[in-house]
Amino acid sequence: MNKEIGRVLGTADAQPLDFWVAVPAEELLQLDDVVMVRRELIGPRDVTLYGIVDMLVARHEGARFETDVFLSRQGVIPLTHSVKAHVTVTRVEPEIFVPPLPGQSVHLASGEDRDKALFFDSMTRRFPLGLSRDGELVYGNFEFLDGSRGAHVNISGISGVATKTTYATFLVYGIFHSELLGAEAANTHALIFNVKGEDLLFLDKGNAGLTAEHEASYARLGLKPGAFEDVAIFAPVRKDEIEMIPDTGTRSDVTAFAWSIEQFCRERFLRFLFTESEDETSQLSGVVERVAAHLAREDVSALETFDDVVSLIQDNLGAWAGGYAAGTQAAFERRLLTAAPRAGHLIRGRMEEPGRHTIDWRRAQVTVIDIHNLHDRAKRFVIGVLLKRMFEDKERSGTRLPLTFVVLDELNRYAPREGWSPIKEVILDIAERGRSLGVILIGAEQTASQIERRIVANSSFRVVGRLDLAEAQQHEYAFLPATSRARAGILKPGTVIVSQPEIPIPLLVQFPFPSWATRPAEAKVAVAARNPFPRF
Repeated sequence: MNKEIGRVLGTADAQPLDFWVAVPAEELLQLDDVVMVRRELIGPRDVTLYGIVDMLVARHEGARFETDVFLSRQGVIPLTHSVKAHVTVTRVEPEIFVPPLPGQSVHLASGEDRDKALFFDSMTRRFPLGLSRDGELVYGNFEFLDGSRGAHVNISGISGVATKTTYATFLVYGIFHSELLGAEAANTHALIFNVKGEDLLFLDKGNAGLTAEHEASYARLGLKPGAFEDVAIFAPVRKDEIEMIPDTGTRSDVTAFAWSIEQFCRERFLRFLFTESEDETSQLSGVVERVAAHLAREDVSALETFDDVVSLIQDNLGAWAGGYAAGTQAAFERRLLTAAPRAGHLIRGRMEEPGRHTIDWRRAQVTVIDIHNLHDRAKRFVIGVLLKRMFEDKERSGTRLPLTFVVLDELNRYAPREGWSPIKEVILDIAERGRSLGVILIGAEQTASQIERRIVANSSFRVVGRLDLAEAQQHEYAFLPATSRARAGILKPGTVIVSQPEIPIPLLVQFPFPSWATRPAEAKVAVAARNPFPRF
């Protein structure tokens, strides 16, 4: 039996989509509580309105002046407290849109009624988003993530506080450890870019800091806590080393990655060395395309270093660039020479076991690519090349299943609102066409107002961690009610606000402490001794 929590207020307008509730002094109603009210109609039928508390107001009844509060304290004026709650209606069953009547009983919605209020009952394929403030399950509709009816997740929040990548990996963990994927589970993949620090380099290690309370949270979510399984970790080859030694910090038992000169030329990766936003709209992009086309036809088998490639381009630039002005050719050459010391070590002539050191996103269920030690230009090159190749592979397959998840932080760097670049083109392509190909982008950024609008617009799930309050006022957060915008400025780590298509109001969600290590000190198993050639 649902508990009565108050009555529909009679001194404020009650409408079909929102109303106020008078809360008696002996009851406690909080933000995010799910409530319901039933109104009897003429004839043998009634209508039930479900909603969420999104505002609470307390005041003195009978006071006329602000200073009356002191007189009440002194016993001069007998004043009483009143509490009222605003409810935004989420669902009406049946869909007869009439207001509740003043004085009608308002009950807390629990069990099946709560599921109805939040449309969980109609989610035939659902995955855990986390827990509500009172420990109840909060689900997402997987059909709006896997491409059936929508796709993609966008996460915004202050760096280091909003725990954006932690929530992104929690979502992937929950999906991989549920029954959602069915027979496709073994063939479903995640491509995760580690762009800052070493947080994502220990996904395959259990977290030593996990407590019984944390384990209980996973149990409520229907998940067994632990580390990610079937993980391949790649790091860039170290500069000035002949051997394929990974350039990492604490963890070294990873595979070094690089590309051969032949791959670089045949697959026309040159354009990803020119990733500044202005390049694509300038004459320079034309030179890049012409030079890349000529390189694809050249015999480069004798070249051993990227400097050899640069020399080959310089020797032939006048002929390959065609009729482009000398100034444009000089600008191209300057940028090429700037890129060489920053990303050139990732492109090599001869490699032992080249197949092993080329990243294959299908080698393991979860592939982590560590790029945090690379120069920004080299980061863009790696992300652009890998996403382009992966997207082309999915296009050739022509099928949506099995799914591939891409987790990428700092979208504001790689897909900024202004300008154009090859990497932005790839990310936008995933956002707009990835749904039909089963490529799901879980992207994150500090400020949604600074990334390409279409990437955000194509994301079915919008997630907000702690926000700068000035940022929260931007148009990109218009989906948040005023109360939620204010709350976003004080959210603690482990708490986010999630918006999804079926539920008309965003929900506050708490997600559990990661059961996988996020830094060396948390790893249950000591990091293995240096081994530059591990086998997965």
